[in-house]
Amino acid sequence: MEVERFKSFAAKVIDNVSKVIVGKEKNIRKIIVAFISSGHVLLEDVPGLGKTKLARSLSKSMNCSFKRIQFTPDLLPSDLVGIYYYNQKIQEFEYRQGPILSQFLLADEINRATPRTQSALLECMEERQVTVEGNTIKLSKPFFIIATQNPVEQFGTFPLPEAQLDRFFMKLSMGYPDFDDEKNMIDRFIIEDPLEELQPVVNMEEIEYVQNNFNEVYVSEDIKKYILNIVVATRSHKDVELGCSPRATLNLIKGSQVLAAISGRTYVIPEDIKELAVDILHHRLILKSEMNLGNDKADKIIEEIINTIEAPLEKL
Repeated sequence: MEVERFKSFAAKVIDNVSKVIVGKEKNIRKIIVAFISSGHVLLEDVPGLGKTKLARSLSKSMNCSFKRIQFTPDLLPSDLVGIYYYNQKIQEFEYRQGPILSQFLLADEINRATPRTQSALLECMEERQVTVEGNTIKLSKPFFIIATQNPVEQFGTFPLPEAQLDRFFMKLSMGYPDFDDEKNMIDRFIIEDPLEELQPVVNMEEIEYVQNNFNEVYVSEDIKKYILNIVVATRSHKDVELGCSPRATLNLIKGSQVLAAISGRTYVIPEDIKELAVDILHHRLILKSEMNLGNDKADKIIEEIINTIEAPLEKL
């Protein structure tokens, strides 16, 4: 495994996207971790923080096709996956692709669609395929979903079921920029939108290499046990009704491998796990009803578990 190729890939994409998205390099780095891991990201933020520009900037930087779909209560599964229609000219049924058959898909305000439409994403996210009229169609590679939802407006929304939340590799929040970053943003956008001038910085060969080789990063037995201790602790915490699934365990291992690789290492260290644990685990917890208040409660539980469990030390 050529670790320099991972470092170069991440550095080029972060630098390019940062021309549009100011002061969010840490979040961009985590989204790259999810992308290389072939996972999907849920962005939970109020409107106007650059979620759409972030998704478009990433797709442009990687020279990937991009589609955006606005989720609404009247959106049908066929609006997402496509339909077969009768073409009178050739007197045959033809498949009309839906936006899901793009390499980057921005699923905007996903919690505004009905559960029926939300469930249409499940097969796409996990199996990398869609089934239309009994015909299975493989999705393109890479395939990456960035879904968004507004945590403030809950009227007329349909909360994502636990089964679908668990299929998101990580959940992030962009948050407001600080004063200096927002001033920098004004200076950049006051004349023209830098997104329009953004050029690709990586090619498909580089994408395939990082996605196919990150699993060569070494994970020691102590690190495996450390990850397991964290995940298992979520299942017995006094404030948690239902803890993290085995999928969370595998995602945390994958994410730590990718983070190690783009950091220039061929092995995972505890700091990799600590950096990603909250983002990969917190949305998978179902809290007890009396504790299910405030968006940061699950975050605090994961942080408490990390602070409680002893991290393995490097053997001399």
